[in-house]
Amino acid sequence: MNAFFNHHKNSIQFSYRCFDRILLNGLIQPFQQPERVLGFFNTYREGKRVTKRTLTEIADQFQYWLKNRSEKWGTPILDAPEGDDDESRRNKFVEEYFRHAKPNQVVAILKAREPARILIAIGGKDNDSPHLEYKQRWVNQYNFYVNDPRWGRMFVRMCPYLPFSARVCLNQHHWLAIRMAEEGIDFQQTTNAFLRCGNPVRLQELADSLTTRDLLQCGQKWLAAFTPFITDRERRQEGCQHRLFFSQVEYCDNLIFHHRAAVEELTQRLLDLNRNIGQPKKITTIFGRKVTREYKGKLQTVIEDLDLPNPVIRSHYGHGFAKQYVRDDRLLRTEPATNNVYDYGVNKNVENLPPLRNRMSEIIDNYHDVQQDVLETFIDRGQLRKLAEPTILPSGRRVPGLKLDHPRQLAVMHSLVRFANIAAGGRFTTADLYIPALDALDVTESQYSLASFRYDLSKLRAKGLVEKIPHSRRYRLVGKGYSICVAFLKLFEKIYAPLTAGLLAPFRGDRVLAEEKRCTLDRLYQHVCDDLDALLRAVGLKIAA
Repeated sequence: MNAFFNHHKNSIQFSYRCFDRILLNGLIQPFQQPERVLGFFNTYREGKRVTKRTLTEIADQFQYWLKNRSEKWGTPILDAPEGDDDESRRNKFVEEYFRHAKPNQVVAILKAREPARILIAIGGKDNDSPHLEYKQRWVNQYNFYVNDPRWGRMFVRMCPYLPFSARVCLNQHHWLAIRMAEEGIDFQQTTNAFLRCGNPVRLQELADSLTTRDLLQCGQKWLAAFTPFITDRERRQEGCQHRLFFSQVEYCDNLIFHHRAAVEELTQRLLDLNRNIGQPKKITTIFGRKVTREYKGKLQTVIEDLDLPNPVIRSHYGHGFAKQYVRDDRLLRTEPATNNVYDYGVNKNVENLPPLRNRMSEIIDNYHDVQQDVLETFIDRGQLRKLAEPTILPSGRRVPGLKLDHPRQLAVMHSLVRFANIAAGGRFTTADLYIPALDALDVTESQYSLASFRYDLSKLRAKGLVEKIPHSRRYRLVGKGYSICVAFLKLFEKIYAPLTAGLLAPFRGDRVLAEEKRCTLDRLYQHVCDDLDALLRAVGLKIAA
């Protein structure tokens, strides 16, 4: 159990972790090369030529089948609603169709024009031997919204053109609700969360019991039903069934607090501290990361939706992110998500579900641990003095100690405690840290060179707070490294800097501002400044100062 949970467990009613949204890509491997498509037609379609006319006929056959099935099922085919968040809009759009859904019922089919990789024949319609290629095209795709007996509400997106690419969207919260109902466990569900559970231990056991087989049984069942072109015999003999791969995965940790006030107070403290630690120049940015021309995503942490009741702390890394937010008043959710599981060192095939769950659970623990370091940071007695002393390395080299007010050192620490490093598994290169350090200092590369940055980083290495990973160019924080960096930053950002500013350059308007109109933090700072003035006058140092 992580430090964050242990510290706040008296305020937490219960907790659980599970996969939230699981998006799977489905592809038929024998149809991924044109030559294998030709071999399939030679073996199972009596050598029929794969021409432009043939490919058009296959798509038309799907349309005829879909119209027939729609009438037989009594299921409407509707145009998908458009908008910035298409999937969210679609989920709301089909809600009414799920209200009285029976098991194994297709409740609605949404048609939408979307990009897909399809097989095309280059040449005229009468060309019996065209050149076959795969191209990205915008085509009509069909989203089948299904009430599965084991997974509940889900959808399957099918492309009617060869090679019949598909997508399956599942949600473990619906799966868990069905499992708990089967076992007679009392619970309260609100869309993608449980706010009450009569047996939280069993809930977690069920969440951890999800296997690859559960994904495959559901996915392949519906993909076979929605791919009429392929027969059961062809699936068995030629392997012409969809294989499933992770496309997007969300894994969530849910802490349900006894009272709404407790979680609100906690999140406000986190938001306040995270605005100052990591990237003081931008209020909405906590921790940044270098983005090169080759990089196509975001590598930074931002506080989003500041104008809403429940802002989101979102940490971007690679093709995904980790986010933390409050939902349903009492639930604090921490949720890593990715569009490419390779970022977490896991292969895409669904057989890798157990290592993916373990890896994402580790990220949550790391995220919670560093959040607790931000909230409460303690240093052992005498450690501060030792950190300030020089270090003599075994080679005899003397490395200066750490100073509380050293700007370059604080800039290095700012770059070290970014949440992007945690999302990256706690590993980073000097290039990853260098640009954020420049931003924290507000200087250029000519004013603070990479060599100088490495020299400042070596001070933390000498103290055993940072280590170089063997046989690589990467580093990681070790021991109390994260806690020490956060302690230095908090002391400077929250104590020394504001008190010094209040003493040396106070705002004139503050002197006439009524105390009740000041925020609590400003009042406390002013009390410290007033008490220091009184102390100096009492010992006769006011005039000398």
